[in-house]
Amino acid sequence: MAGAGALQAAMPQQQAVPAAVSGFASGGKLRLRWELQRNLFTAQTPNGRAQTRLILSNGDNRPLPAQGWALYFNCMDGVESGALPSKLVMEQVAGSLFRLRPGPDFAGLAPGQTLDIEYFHPEQIIKMAKAPVGPYLVYDAAPELGMAISDFEWLPVTRPEQLDKGHSGAKPVTTVEDTYRRNTRADLLPAAAIPPVLPTPLQFQPGAGRLPLRAQPTISAPATLRTEAALARSLFATGLPATPPATAPADRATAPSATASSRAPAPPSTAPAALPAAAPALRLSLSLGKIDGQASLEAYRLTIAADSGIAIVGNSAAGVAYGLQTLRDLMPLPGAADQSLPELTITDAPRFGYRGFQLDVARNFQTKQTVFKWLDLMARYKLNKFHFHLTEDEGWRLEIAGLPELTAIGAVRGHSAKPGVRLQPAYGSGPDAADPHGSGYYTRADYIEILRYAAARHIEVIPEIEMPGHARAAVQAMEARYHRLKASNAKDAAKYLLNDFADRSVYKSPQLYNDHVLNPGLESSFTFIEHVVKQVVALHREAGVPLHTIYMGGDELPNGAWEKSPASLATMQQHKLETSADLWDYFYDRVDNILRKHGLFTSGWEEIASRKTTLHGRHKLIPNPRFTQRGFSAYVWNNTEGAEDLAYRLANAGYDIVLAPVTKMYMDMSYNPNPEEPGVNWGDYIELDTVYDFIPFDYLKNASDAQRLGKDGLTDYGKRRVRGLEATLFTETVRDPSRIDYLVMPRLLAVAERGWAPDPAWATEPDPAKAETLHRTAWSGFVNALGQRVLPRLDLEHSGVAYRIAPPGLMLDGDRVLVNHVLPGIALRYTTDGSAPSAASPLVTGPIRERGVIQVAAFDRNGRSGLVARIEHR
Repeated sequence: MAGAGALQAAMPQQQAVPAAVSGFASGGKLRLRWELQRNLFTAQTPNGRAQTRLILSNGDNRPLPAQGWALYFNCMDGVESGALPSKLVMEQVAGSLFRLRPGPDFAGLAPGQTLDIEYFHPEQIIKMAKAPVGPYLVYDAAPELGMAISDFEWLPVTRPEQLDKGHSGAKPVTTVEDTYRRNTRADLLPAAAIPPVLPTPLQFQPGAGRLPLRAQPTISAPATLRTEAALARSLFATGLPATPPATAPADRATAPSATASSRAPAPPSTAPAALPAAAPALRLSLSLGKIDGQASLEAYRLTIAADSGIAIVGNSAAGVAYGLQTLRDLMPLPGAADQSLPELTITDAPRFGYRGFQLDVARNFQTKQTVFKWLDLMARYKLNKFHFHLTEDEGWRLEIAGLPELTAIGAVRGHSAKPGVRLQPAYGSGPDAADPHGSGYYTRADYIEILRYAAARHIEVIPEIEMPGHARAAVQAMEARYHRLKASNAKDAAKYLLNDFADRSVYKSPQLYNDHVLNPGLESSFTFIEHVVKQVVALHREAGVPLHTIYMGGDELPNGAWEKSPASLATMQQHKLETSADLWDYFYDRVDNILRKHGLFTSGWEEIASRKTTLHGRHKLIPNPRFTQRGFSAYVWNNTEGAEDLAYRLANAGYDIVLAPVTKMYMDMSYNPNPEEPGVNWGDYIELDTVYDFIPFDYLKNASDAQRLGKDGLTDYGKRRVRGLEATLFTETVRDPSRIDYLVMPRLLAVAERGWAPDPAWATEPDPAKAETLHRTAWSGFVNALGQRVLPRLDLEHSGVAYRIAPPGLMLDGDRVLVNHVLPGIALRYTTDGSAPSAASPLVTGPIRERGVIQVAAFDRNGRSGLVARIEHR
C-alpha cells in the first residue's frame, strides 16, 4: 500500500476479544445472506420500492444475545429506517453507513438458529450496487472492536418478481436474443479488410511491399528523444534476435507484386555458390521536425519502407511517442508466422487536444502500481490527460505537508466508536482500518513518482481537490485537528477549520451526508485551500513537471447547504450577497484568485461555470455570466433530464468545455440492466457501441424531435471552446483492480477513437439510410480490429488487462442455434449439457445443431472466459 508506513501508526493492531463478549457469538461465525424479494409498485411509489431481507444464521456454539450489539453495513443509496418485523431496529449512522440493533422484544439468536430480517429500500433495485456490503458486528461491551462477517453473499436475482420493473420505465433485462440482434450490426471481416491502426489516423497511404523483421533495429535518435528511443527498443525486445541472421542473396526486402506469379522463373545461376550474407540491418529513425499542414504539437509522420526502414518525425517528442504507439499497433502479433511490417506513410494528428481519463482513487484506494498500469494504457491509445480524483467524502489520498491529519484520519476508514479517530467504513471497506482500499494514500514521494511516470509518457496529471461538497474527509480531519489543538490551548487551533459548529442548515447529498461541505463563511476555509494548493504546486515543482491547473471540484452541492450557517450569513451580509448562489460565486471567485496567484487556471465540474436558478418552480442550471472571462475549464457530465444541451450552452457562452457526458463516457455505468453485470445505473447503461456512437459536436443528432425541441446546438464559436472529451471512472463499486479493467476496457478504446480521430463519415451524413450503411462499415472495422488485433495483443503480451469479454448473442433459428459476438473473430466455445464452457470445449464454427441446454462463452487468447450465454434447444 502506498503510504503504508505512515498509516501504520494510525491503524489499530489485531485486537483480542475482550472477556466481556467472549461468551457471545463471534462475527466470524455468523452467516449472512442478502436477497432481493421483489420490487413493489404503487400509486405512491410508481418508481418502485424494494422489499428485501437479510438471512442471519448463527454458526457459533454461543448465542447472539437479546441486547447489546449492532450489525453494521454500507448501503449506497440507503434503506428505510425504523422498527422491523424481526424485532430489530434499522438506523442510519451517517451517510451510507447503517446498523441493525435489537429492539426491546428481541429474544436473541441461539446457536444453529436463523433469522429473517425483512426491510425495504426506498427505490426499486435493478443493480446489485444498491445491495448492502461490508457487514460487521460490534458488541456494546467492546465498542471499538468491529468483527467482519466474512461469510456474506448476495442471493441470485432471477425470479420474475425480482426482475419486475412495473410501469417505472426502467429498461428490461437484456436477453441472449437481444444481444444477438445488437451484434448483427457488424460483419466479420478478413484480416486484410481490418483497419490497421486505432485510433484511426488522419492520413494513411499504403505501399506495395513489406519490411521483414529479422532482428532488433538500429535506432537513431537525438538526446532529446532518449525516452522515445527506449520505448522504440521495447517494441522490438521480444521475439527478435539482437543481430540479423544470415540470409541467402536472393532474399528480397519487398514482397512480390500482385502479378509476380505470372512471371517466368529466373534461370538457375551457373556462378559458384556464394556464402550466406547478413540480412540488411533494420533501421529506425526518430527525429523532430515540422509536419506539413499540422499545427498540433502531437502531430507525427510515420514512414515504413522496405529499402530504408522506419522513420518517425514528430512536431514534438509527444508526436514521436504517438508515432511509436502507431508502430506498435502495426507490429505483427506475438508468435505470428508473418514477421513483417507493411510499407506505408501515415500523417497523423489528434482531433482534440484534450483526451482524458479520470480515475477515482478516493472512494476506493488504488495502489501506485495500478496508476502506472493505466498511465501505460493511456499512452498506448494516445490519451494525454490523467484526471486524478484524489479527495472525496470517503477519503483524502495525498500527503500534504503541514496537515498530517488529512492522511492520518482522512485516508483511513474503519470502525471506531470515538469521533475524530478515522473515517467510517464506506463502499464495503468494513471495520478493519488496514483494509487496502478503504485506507491508503500517496506519499509525497509516491506522487512525484507518478508525475514523472506520466510526464515520460506525455500525459498531464490534473489533480482534483473536491470542494465545497464531497469534502467530508477533509472536514472531519480538520475538525479533529481543531479539537486536538484546542485541548492544548493552541492559538491557531481553528486556522484550517472547514465547518461552522453553529450551522443548522438542512440538506442531504446524493451520498446521504449532511456534514460534508466546506463553509465559505469561514476565513479558515480559504486558508486551508491556499495551503493545499501551495503544497500541490510545490510537489509539481519538485518533480520537475509543469502544473497548469488544479481541478477544484464544484459538483453536487446540496440544496440547503450554508443557508442556516451564521458564518455564511455574516459573510453574505458583509459582502451584500442576496442568495446562496451569490455566495457560491464569492467562494469560486476567491478559489480562482488563489490559483491565479500560482499561475494556474481553474478547472472543475460544470457547476463552476453555471448558476443555480429556477424555471417554472424547478431547479435549472444556466451559464454563469460572472466567470466567462476567467479562463475556467468546465467538465460537463450532466446530459440528462433537460440538461442534454448544457455543455453546448456553456461553450456558446464562452466557457472552455471538456465533454464527459454521463450517458456516454462514465465507465462506472453498467453495460446493461442485467443484475449480474457490475456497475451502477443512475445515469444510463453504456455498451461498447454507446461510446463509439458518441458524436462530440452533435450528440443529439439521433435523438427524437421531442428530445431536441428547445435544445441548443453548438455555434461555430462554441465549437472552438470544446477542448476535448474525458472518460470517467468513479469507484463506488470498484475494490479489486480487475474490476477497473472490466468496466473500462474495451470501452476506453472507443473513447480514444472519438478523442483522436475526426468525425467518421456516418456522423455527418444527413441521409439516414446512407448514414446507416456508413456506420455499419466503420463499426465493423472497429470491432474487428478490437477482436482480432488490439485485444489479442494485450493477451499475448501478458499485459494483465482483464478486459470485459462480453457474453455471446444466441438465437433459435428452426433446428439450430445461431451465435455471434460483439467482437467478430473472437473464439467462442460451447457445451450442450448445461455446464459452463471451458477452454477445452468445442469451438463454435457455425450454427449449433446439437440439442440440449446450450451454453456459450467467448475466450481470450490465454483461455480466459467471459460471461456465459444460455439457451435451451430441445
